[in-house]
Amino acid sequence: MLAKRAIRVLGSKLARTRGRKAGTKVTEDQEARVQSTLQEFLIYLIFLLDLSILTFGMVNYNMYFFTKVMSQLFLESTSYINRINFNSINSMANFWEFVEGPMLRNIYWKEWYNGKPLYPGQSYIFYESILLGRPQVRQLRVRNNTCSVNEYFKDLIKDCYNEYSFHNEDHSPFGLKSGSPWKYSAPNHEFELWHWGKVGTYRNGGYIIELEKTKPATVKIIKYLKSKLWLDHGTRAVFVDFSVYNANVNLFCAIRLLVEFPASGGAVTSSEIYTVKLLRYVSKFDYFLAVCEVIFCVFIFNYVIQEGVELYCRKLSYFKRFWNFLDFFIVLLSIVAIFFNIYRTIKVNALLLNLLKNSNSYPNLYFLAYWQNRYNIIIAFTVFIAWIKIFKYISFNMTMTQLATTLSRCAKAIIGFAVMFFIVFFGYAQLGYLIFGTQVDGFHTFGSCIFTQFRIILGDFNFSEIEEANRILGPIYFITFVFCLFFVLLNVFLAIINDTYSEVKDDKSLENVDFDIYEVLKRHYKNLLYKINPNMFPPVAHPTPGNKNAKESQTALQHDSERDEDEVLDLTEYNTERLPHRQNISDKYYYKEPAIEAITPPKPTKKSDRQTAAKDDFLILRTDQLEERMNKMSNKIDWIMEQFEKQDLVQSGKQATSFIEKASR
Repeated sequence: MLAKRAIRVLGSKLARTRGRKAGTKVTEDQEARVQSTLQEFLIYLIFLLDLSILTFGMVNYNMYFFTKVMSQLFLESTSYINRINFNSINSMANFWEFVEGPMLRNIYWKEWYNGKPLYPGQSYIFYESILLGRPQVRQLRVRNNTCSVNEYFKDLIKDCYNEYSFHNEDHSPFGLKSGSPWKYSAPNHEFELWHWGKVGTYRNGGYIIELEKTKPATVKIIKYLKSKLWLDHGTRAVFVDFSVYNANVNLFCAIRLLVEFPASGGAVTSSEIYTVKLLRYVSKFDYFLAVCEVIFCVFIFNYVIQEGVELYCRKLSYFKRFWNFLDFFIVLLSIVAIFFNIYRTIKVNALLLNLLKNSNSYPNLYFLAYWQNRYNIIIAFTVFIAWIKIFKYISFNMTMTQLATTLSRCAKAIIGFAVMFFIVFFGYAQLGYLIFGTQVDGFHTFGSCIFTQFRIILGDFNFSEIEEANRILGPIYFITFVFCLFFVLLNVFLAIINDTYSEVKDDKSLENVDFDIYEVLKRHYKNLLYKINPNMFPPVAHPTPGNKNAKESQTALQHDSERDEDEVLDLTEYNTERLPHRQNISDKYYYKEPAIEAITPPKPTKKSDRQTAAKDDFLILRTDQLEERMNKMSNKIDWIMEQFEKQDLVQSGKQATSFIEKASR
């Protein structure tokens, strides 16, 4: 018992010493990996900072206020007769009332509030934003007899105009059949896509008329078109486009007002107001952004080389890692943004030069504003993906490891759950569309039903609408949907994640990570402070392979030392009382020489002296005893080996004798 405990104490010390020596090379490799990861992380933070400066530089709070002012002015202003604003237009008569009233009144600002004139020949909306060029009104039509009339009504209905489509679009002259308002103008195919309205999708051509730069001349044109029935049965959409520029904040605003006249009758309105910064380099801050753009291009060029080399070496296996996907999309979107920025700068200069030469025409800034908005969306996704990539560097952390492991382990269960969830979800969407589609706006299309059901799950829903549509099926639909998807399926989803997370938390194999990025940064920070001021605190040691970080390594070493001392102390105290008995046993079985005298424990004077003396005597005794026993065991092993050799010789002799006898016979 005593020998086993002594050997265990000495063996544990020896094993830890060998482990630390063997782990020296591992620690050096790990430290090199830590340094490399930190360097890459710091460089990436510089790239992310540069990208964030660029994105925040192209958007500012003035854009919001500019858009809000234009929206309130052109969408909420009412007419003096029937109090019609743009959003309340529901017929062709309302459209003409809006054009003659609020639209012309808000586009043409010619005098101050006290009646004094503004700048002659120019219109300054809200006294600050100048109207660029001339406004444009555009109409899209469909041909007659593009739909079939049932034979029961052929005698009553002679004309039939179908809903708008590219196939049904009318390109022939109508009305007076002379002049721009009555003849079709081909669309401009220079990167200007179709317009997606609430009812249909429309080309960018049509029957176009440009209004004048003065209000009296424009009033005459509007009255002329209205009297000649410019809008009729074949009209399906009317666009009103104009652009303004505010030099105080260096912002352009492209405004498009769309009124759709569906085949079912009535009118549907929508609008698009894009506030963009097309002139990029004006102020000092703009030139600072130009420097950031150059730095951004250098980063992207470097990333293109790195990712290109890695893609060439790994081929399709490059896309097996999630982080490589993020790097690929960041580089791809950044290249698209760089080329668009160059194209936008060239195109803006050409348009502004054309506007200065001919200010009496419509400047198509909506085209540039539209693509600038799409450029902002590309940059937004680039920044989003770039921020997500930070998880790559902070994943060397227990919390992030547990999160990633939880998601990976429950992926199959979530996929199986998603199949069941969407079967029920789409079944309810089809049910809601068929029951409430003709009466409730949130169910008028199948896509609207899907979004409406997500709103029900989140609690954002007007129950009274479906109750009014059907007093019996409305409550039944709502109650069963909430019970099945919210109370049952969503709780099953949460239970899957909770159970998996509990298993991951209890998994001891995930407790050790390569290194914790937070502890590494903390250690380098403290070492830096120590170099600056050595009296502040000692430097932090590097982590050992068996521990998570430097702090835990030091704690483990301290615990090892304390544990060894406790074991020796317990061993000494245990044997101090029974030492004479153990000595008699050892003398009886292991020692035959009479010269060895029995060792008796010293008289205790103080507790520390007694423990120290007993420990030394006991270790000397046991060392001698173990030596003697090992010598005896070695002698026995040698004797056994000699016996085996003798048996082999005897056996080989017998075989030789039998062979000779057989041969002699």
